[in-house]
Amino acid sequence: MSPLYPMKFLDFLHRKNRQIDRMDERLRRLEQSVDLMRQALGRIESHQSRAGASMDPREHELQVYSQWGEDGIIDHLTRHVRVPRRFFVEFGVETYQEANTRFLLTNAAWEGLILDGSEQDVARIRRDPIVWRHHLTVAHAFITRENINRILREYGAVGPIGLLSIDVDGNDYWIWEAIDVAQPAIVVIEYNAIFGPDRAVTVPYEPEFHREKTHYSHLYFGASLSALVRLGQRKGYAFVGTNRAGNNAFFVQRDLLPPGMRELTLAEGFTAAQFREARKPDGSLALLSAAEGAALIAGLPLVEIPA
Repeated sequence: MSPLYPMKFLDFLHRKNRQIDRMDERLRRLEQSVDLMRQALGRIESHQSRAGASMDPREHELQVYSQWGEDGIIDHLTRHVRVPRRFFVEFGVETYQEANTRFLLTNAAWEGLILDGSEQDVARIRRDPIVWRHHLTVAHAFITRENINRILREYGAVGPIGLLSIDVDGNDYWIWEAIDVAQPAIVVIEYNAIFGPDRAVTVPYEPEFHREKTHYSHLYFGASLSALVRLGQRKGYAFVGTNRAGNNAFFVQRDLLPPGMRELTLAEGFTAAQFREARKPDGSLALLSAAEGAALIAGLPLVEIPA
């Protein structure tokens, strides 16, 4: 082999590495440009929403970073509810690319704490420029009812705060019930519409609950809307609505309820899930109806929540 061959090969590798670095930089800049456009469009839609007279949260839905229309509902609520501190807590954020509080952070300059149980996802968030461009604290933690208050105290998320968003695909009811060191003005929490509008039920508490491992269908998790409304009432919250997708419920501290926004009954506020996410045993989508999904998990244990 010619002695020049290794040198030529190394030179070729260096050129390719430089090309890859340039492509990575271009991709990063493109992602930043897209993100700025998303924020700009979100601000435009937010201003248009403010012209509407309706106090119904669903009439203000818009999607910037949230999975469905939670960005607009949260924007609407935080404009009308007198929050004591412009600080949020959200857990179950994965990479924080699709989250309930990201638009609140970038558009309204709130501060916040986000938590997730995946070390890989938390590491990725910490590389996101959003961490140094805004007052955002990122922590790795698998949330349980035993550790949630300690974690909130550790990061200063105590006393009256603006907003709490809970989406852990399992122990949502038990974690909200356990929180007593923070008093959020607004609570956003996922409900499981498969349990229907009437039953007040939740899955039994299990510290290591994993939705995808507990039942192959991915339908056995969380709590019914009725259970969360009863919990909210005990904690001093008014139920003010759900999103159109039928998976998130919104609560406001009763003494902070603004004029024109009223507490809803379950019949008024329940929304059936508009999406189908059931899985087959092989992990593929099953595309079941609500009734078929409910029948699939009908024999699994549930805890009845008293009135």
